[in-house]
Amino acid sequence: NRERQPLNNCCPLSYPMLGACTRTPLLQHLASARLFLLHPRSMAYRTRAHSNAGLVQGLCEAGIIKTPRVREAMLATDRGCYSPSEPYVDTPQVIGYGQTISAPHMHAECLELLEPLLQEGDHVLDVGCGSGYLTACMARMVGPNGRVVGIDIVPELVERARENVARDDPSLQQSGAVALQVANGWQGDPDNAPFSCIHVGAAAEELPQPLVEQLKPGGKLVILVGDASQSLMMYVKGDDGGVTPHRLMGVRYVPLVRER
Repeated sequence: NRERQPLNNCCPLSYPMLGACTRTPLLQHLASARLFLLHPRSMAYRTRAHSNAGLVQGLCEAGIIKTPRVREAMLATDRGCYSPSEPYVDTPQVIGYGQTISAPHMHAECLELLEPLLQEGDHVLDVGCGSGYLTACMARMVGPNGRVVGIDIVPELVERARENVARDDPSLQQSGAVALQVANGWQGDPDNAPFSCIHVGAAAEELPQPLVEQLKPGGKLVILVGDASQSLMMYVKGDDGGVTPHRLMGVRYVPLVRER
């Protein structure tokens, strides 16, 4: 049993050393996220709130939200604008076209994992944007000088995501902080490249080379790779165009669709 802490005490933790994956502060942060995800303590935690603020407070008290920037992004992004039913219950919800919006604790864990990669002014690509919720959260984390492009292969989902973001905060799309468009995730978005960070919310059986090409030097790609056995990987692009892989954890996700 964990001690429950109030929302205003939600702050960065000091993370344990986890071997070779802790050679830099960034990898140490990701390694701690790996430790958190591999032990499914969050899966035993469920919250049912009546508001977005109540949902975020419950996730923070449970230790799922750990950093202030993630807390602030989720407070500012009302899940009620993105989930058609029970938005403040910690379960996935169907959004149509065979897709779901992930449970709130999974979004929180993803944002915690990506937090060191989403810096003020960054240019980010979110592959498989679905409802648009995570794209909007990322946009708030990179700030008014940053930009997040969300792409999905299902046109109806992209249109619905645009409506969701407009309902939540019209200024995100009006200002260009968020752009949502139909595209094949395997091909990325060359027209808006290069990107500081690329997040892929589905599993690819192999590393999509166009996504590597769309990273700027020093950029980072977070993606699930594999078929029967999947690993969450982070690839860091060097000045010479090569990438260095870092395995973060073993997981299981739906496949990244090549075409529709």
